[in-house]
Amino acid sequence: MSRSLRCISALGACGGIPGNAVLQVDGKPLTKATFNHWMGIAAASTATGGQAVTPEPPKYTACIAHLEATTPKPAKGAPAPTRAQLKSQCEQQYKSLQQEVLGFLISASWVEGEASQLGVKVPDKEVKKRFVQIKEQQFPKPAEFEKFLASSGQTVSDLLFRVKGNLLASKIQQKIVKSKSNVSQAQITKYYNEHKQRFEVPEKRSVNIILTKTEAAAKKAKSEVASGKSFASVAKSVSIDPVSKAHGGLLPEVVKGQEEQALSSAIFAAKKNVLSGPVKTSFGYYVFEVKSATPGSVQPLAQAQASVRSQLVATQQQTALSSFIKNFKKKWTAKTDCRAGFVVMNCKQYKPPKAPKPGVSK
Repeated sequence: MSRSLRCISALGACGGIPGNAVLQVDGKPLTKATFNHWMGIAAASTATGGQAVTPEPPKYTACIAHLEATTPKPAKGAPAPTRAQLKSQCEQQYKSLQQEVLGFLISASWVEGEASQLGVKVPDKEVKKRFVQIKEQQFPKPAEFEKFLASSGQTVSDLLFRVKGNLLASKIQQKIVKSKSNVSQAQITKYYNEHKQRFEVPEKRSVNIILTKTEAAAKKAKSEVASGKSFASVAKSVSIDPVSKAHGGLLPEVVKGQEEQALSSAIFAAKKNVLSGPVKTSFGYYVFEVKSATPGSVQPLAQAQASVRSQLVATQQQTALSSFIKNFKKKWTAKTDCRAGFVVMNCKQYKPPKAPKPGVSK
């Protein structure tokens, strides 16, 4: 129940037309009175203070007068805006509000029409229940709700209209993705076999390291460990790597490629419990000793099956929904007939502005 007018959902992208209508969707007219009502609501949502004034073409008399009364006085020596400038401002406000309102109302008509064709229904009881939930969450006190209605220009019927549209859109989406929720064992096995690298568990090695700035310091540290000093004591004494030094030189569960290339290659080529190095890197010189190694493995299908199934279902559902939305927009745009002066995106008369040719400035 935000004050701004939004498309009801991703489903609603957000003319023989009867004389009292601004457009019609699949033969169902949207009257000028309905359009004006929602224009008032949209204008109220953008009002920064005081009473909202809806811009009314072609003269915009009330809008211009409102701007004259509310626009701050210009700085000393600066000219006041002319009526022509104020009228231009009103025209821009009108176009912006018009696009917002017509986008919202067309979206709502599309969702309602699609729901009817798919046999999707939302009982009034369900709409009212959801409305009460939202109302109690956002307006705990009745006075707050009444204040909102007064300031927004909306009625309870307007809010019920919004709620119903959202529920219809949600149920349409659920209907579309439900048919794509089943995945066969053959599909799961095929995906697993084609993407086995995703289920690989790499080899891990725990290694003790000492990092020094110079090769001479590294050789000295290696000699001290080789002569019987504990690796931990030498690491704490001379290593310049703060992370491993704090743990006696230990780096647990190192994965190939995790460390700098020269060190990583040396670690995974070394034998366990063999003091090795120095290895030159951009950080300095390493002396190391591999303490343990856990071989790499591949997660079996039985363990990977649940995650594969979830991924395939999500992919199928997203593909189905994207395809539906594309066709939905195309179908309902062709059914949306708009009167001149009320043509916005998703009217069948809409023509996108031509992009300027390269090298040609406006």
